[in-house]
Amino acid sequence: MVAAVGFLMIIAIVILLLKGKMSPIVVLAVIPSIAALLLGHGPIEIAGMIKDGVSTTTSNGILFIFSVIYFGVLSDTGLFDIIVNFLVKLAGSNVIAVTVATAVIATIAHLDGTTATTVLITIPALYPVYKRMKIDPKILLCLTGACMGVMNLLPWGGPTARAATVLEMDANELWHMLIPVQIMGLICNIILAVFLGMLAIKQGAGSGKGEEIDVDEKAASEADALRKHGPMLIFDLLLTVGVITVLSMGLAQSYVVFMVALCILLAVNYPNQKLQDKLIKKHAPAALIISATLFAAGAMVGVFDGTGMLEAMANTIMGVIPTALGRYIHVIFGILALPLGLCIGTDAYFYGIMPLVMQVGETYGVASLSTAIAMIIGKNLALMVSPLVPATFLAIGLANTELKDHMKFSIPPYFFISVAMVILSVIFGIIPI
Repeated sequence: MVAAVGFLMIIAIVILLLKGKMSPIVVLAVIPSIAALLLGHGPIEIAGMIKDGVSTTTSNGILFIFSVIYFGVLSDTGLFDIIVNFLVKLAGSNVIAVTVATAVIATIAHLDGTTATTVLITIPALYPVYKRMKIDPKILLCLTGACMGVMNLLPWGGPTARAATVLEMDANELWHMLIPVQIMGLICNIILAVFLGMLAIKQGAGSGKGEEIDVDEKAASEADALRKHGPMLIFDLLLTVGVITVLSMGLAQSYVVFMVALCILLAVNYPNQKLQDKLIKKHAPAALIISATLFAAGAMVGVFDGTGMLEAMANTIMGVIPTALGRYIHVIFGILALPLGLCIGTDAYFYGIMPLVMQVGETYGVASLSTAIAMIIGKNLALMVSPLVPATFLAIGLANTELKDHMKFSIPPYFFISVAMVILSVIFGIIPI
C-alpha cells in the first residue's frame, strides 16, 4: 500500500510539473501531504515531517536569494560586457578563436547560474560576429548550451541545489565533490569549440563578407545608465574573484559570503537607497521563486522520509531489476540522464526520479551521493535543448534558429560530453562502482 501510494504520488508530481498546470511550489508541497493523509498520517504529524524537511533546505534557499541578486547586479555594472568585448576583439577574424572565445564567454556569463542571463549576455553579443563571419548560429547555440550545462554544477546553480536538497546536505559541500567533474567538462567544451570551429571553416566561415546586424540602440542606452567604468569595475572583478575563492576553499557558509558580497557590491557601486531598492526588486523575483521551490521540495523530502514511501518503492523496484545490474544503477541513470532531462522538467527529475533511484541504489550498496553526482551531469547538459526550459526558446529566438535544427545539431555533442564526463568520473573514482 505504501509503495503504491508513493508511485502514484511521483506520477502525479511529474505529470503536473510537465503540464505546467500548477506552480512547482504548490505541487511539491501539496501532493506529498495528500499522499501522507491517504496513508493514515494526521495533519499534525505531517506538519512535523514538513518542518523537518524544510529545515534541511534553509541554507540553500538563502544562498539562492543572495547569489542570484548578486550576479544580477554585477551584470548591471557592465563587468560581463567588458569581458565579452575583450575576448571578441582578441579573437579577431580567426574562426576557431571566435568559437573558443564563445565557450569562454558563455562559461563566465553563467557564473550567476541563471540561464536567461547567460543567454542574454552571450548570444546578442556574439550573434553579429557569427553572421559577419558566416559562422552557423547553431554553433553559437551549441557552445552556449554546453558551457551553461557544465557551469550549472555551481552550488548556486539550480540542479546542484536541488540535488543537495534531496541529499539533505549543503550545496557548497556537494559542489566541492563536483569540481573535478566540472573541470573535465570545461576541457571537453574547449575541445568541442575547436572542432566546431574547424567544422565552420569547412562550411565556408571566414571567407568573404557576411551579414551586418543592427544594434538595438534603445536597449543599449538604458543599460548604459547603470554601467560602471575603470577602477569600479576592477573592484567588482576582485570582489567576485574573492567570493569564488572563499567558496572554493569552504571558509564560510555560502549564503553568508553572498549576503556580505551583495551588500558591498551595492554600497560601492550604487550608494543610493532608491537605486539599491530598485535593483534588488529587479532581480528578486527570480531568486525568490527558486528559493520558495526549494523550501517546498524540502517539505516533499520530509514527507518521503517520515512516511517511509521511498524505502517501500525501492523494495518494489528491487524485485524487477536484475541483481547483476543493481550495483551499476547510478552509472546507467547517469548515461540516461540527458535523454531523461529532455523529457522531464528539472523539478520532476530531481524531486521525483532522483530520490527513487537513490533509494534503489542504496539497497544495492550504491551511495546516494554517487547516484546524485552521476545523474546531475547529463541533466545539466540537457538544459538548453529541452523544450521544457524557457531559456531554450529565448536562445533560439535571439539566434534566429528553429528548435528542431538546434536539437538535431546540439544533442549528439551534448550526449557525448555527458557520457564522457560520467566515464571519466568513474575512472578517477569520483563515481565509485
